[in-house]
Amino acid sequence: MTSAGQAPEVFAQRPKRADARRNYDALVAAAREAFAENGAAASLEDVARRAGVGIGTLYRNFPSRRHLFEAVYVEEVRALSRSAEDLAELPPWDALVAWLHRFVAYVATKRALAEQLLHDSEIFASCRTEIYAAGEPLMRRAQEASVVRADVSFDDVIRLISGLTMAQFASPEQRDLVLGVALDGLHAPAR
Repeated sequence: MTSAGQAPEVFAQRPKRADARRNYDALVAAAREAFAENGAAASLEDVARRAGVGIGTLYRNFPSRRHLFEAVYVEEVRALSRSAEDLAELPPWDALVAWLHRFVAYVATKRALAEQLLHDSEIFASCRTEIYAAGEPLMRRAQEASVVRADVSFDDVIRLISGLTMAQFASPEQRDLVLGVALDGLHAPAR
């Protein structure tokens, strides 16, 4: 996942035994839910309860709250990155737009996690690299098909979309409408 092709340290800690892997995955899923509902202040005891494990199992897998934040964050980035592969069969514009919608949904739900991680941390940097590695090919393909402006970089688009996600919207529908307006500006002018 990093530029050297190595996964961040959090994945090196993933258990190998099937039962331990199940517990690890259950804890990550429970933490994702708890953080989505209660923000970064979600109780670790609640996370363990939701996962159906004891608090000791949580701490064996994640020695600190930060380790749990990192694991959830990295799992979400991996899912977002995999979605780019799932969209590869769509026409270039549709693939890019669908991925950017997923990116917006990801950012909107992960703001609390990102605030807990240092933006210059190794985990954050490697996740950013993975997001760019997933999204840039979709953008390049759309530009090669002349459906996206040639004068815009992927970094420009990420900054635009990230800025959008900082706003408070009355509903997901309003957020999607505003995203649609931004994407209209990304569309290459008709010739």
